[in-house]
Amino acid sequence: MTAQHILAIDQGTTSTRAILFDRTGKPLKQSQREHEQIYPQDGWVEHDPEEIWQATLKVMKTALQGVQHSHLAAVGITNQRETTLVWDRKTGKPIYNAIVWQDRRTAPLCAKLEQDGREPLITAKTGLLIDPYFSGTKLAWILDNVPYARIKANQGELAFGTIDSWLIYRLTGGRVHVTDSTNASRTMLYDIRRGRWDGEILDLLKIPQSLLPRVHDSAELLGGVDPSLLGAKIPISGVAGDQQAAVVGQACVKQGLMKSTYGTGCFALVNTGPTMAPSHSRLVTTIAYSQKGQRTYALEGSIFMAGATIQWLRDGLKLFAKSSGSAQLALKADPRSRVYLVPAFVGLGAPYWDPDARGAIVGLTRDTGHAEIARAGLESVCFQTRDLLEAMATDMSASGLGSPSALRVDGGMVVNDLFCQWLADLTGRPIERPEVVETTALGAAYLAGLGAGVYSSLDEVSEQWRCERRFLPKIGADERDARYAGWQEAVGRVLTKRDR
Repeated sequence: MTAQHILAIDQGTTSTRAILFDRTGKPLKQSQREHEQIYPQDGWVEHDPEEIWQATLKVMKTALQGVQHSHLAAVGITNQRETTLVWDRKTGKPIYNAIVWQDRRTAPLCAKLEQDGREPLITAKTGLLIDPYFSGTKLAWILDNVPYARIKANQGELAFGTIDSWLIYRLTGGRVHVTDSTNASRTMLYDIRRGRWDGEILDLLKIPQSLLPRVHDSAELLGGVDPSLLGAKIPISGVAGDQQAAVVGQACVKQGLMKSTYGTGCFALVNTGPTMAPSHSRLVTTIAYSQKGQRTYALEGSIFMAGATIQWLRDGLKLFAKSSGSAQLALKADPRSRVYLVPAFVGLGAPYWDPDARGAIVGLTRDTGHAEIARAGLESVCFQTRDLLEAMATDMSASGLGSPSALRVDGGMVVNDLFCQWLADLTGRPIERPEVVETTALGAAYLAGLGAGVYSSLDEVSEQWRCERRFLPKIGADERDARYAGWQEAVGRVLTKRDR
């Protein structure tokens, strides 16, 4: 095969990137554009779908400048998950802004579903808990609140999608309305055991099935880019939600391997193989990836505020000019300080699932300064990671899987050596940082390569993974546990769901 290059579109919460990879997974060229964050009300977060589309088109064209189309084997897409939009099938225009995964406006609907005793049914089928985080209640809100939306939906005039579906629809000139199993598994509408949209849940939320995209494997030919956009019909042959794409990019393709991605939020997934592992610790069971009709599952813990916490310290409190300055400032903190920052700006994710919790800084004294708060911000991400690891260890032990011995990390935050060392110290586990830290885009490229025949198997892909640096814990268990106990006490002060 002469075409060996793969273009990955990485559509994230704050920006869109296009990265051109060669067959070995080496990034050759890339382009990135940020997009606006829209906050109409407290707890609401939206994006402009047209702005995202235009940004995607521009970064693709920039990354492909000077590249011959004959060298390009495929396009892969990875996307911010759960972000929900609806568009008119005839005009292709969105009927409302995209409602972002962080958005909490559907908390009252979720509370009612819980009060009505619907969570066991939804968890058994979808692997998820009832929470505004997932797409289903966002879609129901659009149908109930946008004028004429429900009427048009019932008449088959509208299409629902997560960002992957929206981009594929636009890239194919409106010809293809699809998603992949990983994104479908995040909607709270998809039966992940049977691999199909669930009629009972759709009826519960009054969602017509005609709205929904066809569900495909993560590595499969889904369509082709309209030649009018890039000058050639390039196959789109790999799609996965951003965290599942990172599972592939981190080569966590064997049961028991685990990765954690630190971007806007933090998402830790452990591969549980072909068997769904139920969670008793309020994690979620999800599809890690699928190919050739076979689904691989994972346990996942989701943290809503990781890099976004550092952004808040930078832009909100203005403690430093650049995010990279967080480590320099944090190093100046009094090591005896026990200040904790609980970043519940949009509620708390796993394992608490409390959408009404709000942020707090606990333990302030007269000598607390900017450095101590910066340190507390970085440490909050480490402590939240330990929350997830503790829950995963419990669930994996119950399923006879054992606990992962190391954590593979990626995302923008892990270029910070201090953060990686503190992560090792406060979780008590070795932290492995790969040579390519932007593994979300790499995973999309690998999936597209599998779908296009560039790679023969996931085993071939996993052989390309390389560890750049391994961070080992430097503090003792007694100190680590004492500091974690302080974190748990701080979290307890902001929880509104006291039974969790």
